[in-house]
Amino acid sequence: MTMSDAEPELVDWDLADRTAKRLMSSGPSVTESEARRVVSELRGFAADAEGHVREVTGLDGSVGTAPVVIVDRGGWVAANTQSLRSVIAPLSRKIHQNRQERGGWPFDQVGPKATGMETGAFLAFVASRVLGQFDPFWVASGDDAGTSAGEHRGRLLLVAPNVVQVEQELAVVPRDFRLWVCLHEETHRVQFTAVPWLREHLASEIEQFVDATQLDSGILAANVRDIVRALIEAARGERNGVNILDVIQSPEQRAIVKRVTALMSLLEGHADVVMDQVGPQIIPTVETIRRRFQRRRRGSSGFDRAARKVLGLEAKMRQYRDGAKFVDEVVQQVGMAGFNRVWESPETLPTPDEIGDSAAWVRRVHGGRSRGAGEPQ
Repeated sequence: MTMSDAEPELVDWDLADRTAKRLMSSGPSVTESEARRVVSELRGFAADAEGHVREVTGLDGSVGTAPVVIVDRGGWVAANTQSLRSVIAPLSRKIHQNRQERGGWPFDQVGPKATGMETGAFLAFVASRVLGQFDPFWVASGDDAGTSAGEHRGRLLLVAPNVVQVEQELAVVPRDFRLWVCLHEETHRVQFTAVPWLREHLASEIEQFVDATQLDSGILAANVRDIVRALIEAARGERNGVNILDVIQSPEQRAIVKRVTALMSLLEGHADVVMDQVGPQIIPTVETIRRRFQRRRRGSSGFDRAARKVLGLEAKMRQYRDGAKFVDEVVQQVGMAGFNRVWESPETLPTPDEIGDSAAWVRRVHGGRSRGAGEPQ
């Protein structure tokens, strides 16, 4: 089903796109030839990274198709407005249908333009910081060059100006840093291409959140923008713990948000572990990069930390730490092959409680005692 002209949307996505592009800062100054070289190198390193990821994880991402796209900040914003629009569409349709059936529900008073401006401000902040992103919700249309409609599901975005800016800030070797970034982001691409059910599982969780939304509540009319924000952040794994939405979410919705957060922690932590397992034989200056990048994560300015907290990005940092700790501990207990049972089905994903208790996951999935990483699988 597609939105018709008669079906208003919760977010003015065109305004969100324009707002983000107007507010976002400019990238580093590079010549045209330098820009072309960065794009070429990132594309090559992303292809090289697939083999390294397969060697560390045992996952084969070559069985699925998901293109690598090198973008600037404006391209990242455009890609994310397109993706988020598809995520929010089911809730927009449900509200529109409810309005038609009941009549008089104050949808028009909620303010898609105000929500569009808020979303644009959020995207502008992130657009100058994100190095890469796997977008699992993108599906190729017939308009995409060289593809057939539905041929590709998901795409890997690498934000070239941000990679250059951070490598300059950290004063690291550009070749090494670019490959290091590609390893992390390529791991996400492999996660979704090597595990076919993962994308549909995440989409199903979001659909269940929408289905559980109570549209006959007076509270909902006053807080639609908060629900939109919750869906956006749940899709990105940027909600963690108790928040103001708990007062209007049903117990089912709270459980869904916790499950999605646990999944995002797993995916981010797994990518961090893969990135850190690559040694100096592949990236000679990897130790320097790790040390300086971690210091950068911790050492944001006061304004930056405040903005991150408001936007939910501090929770994102916790996901990296919690997820990496879970993956490290499980691999130590049962080896990488034992850890890979996590990808068997939605039932073998760690629960929200298990993300903080890896031994509980091992007991549930493997049964009996935990084994050392060097013991037979």
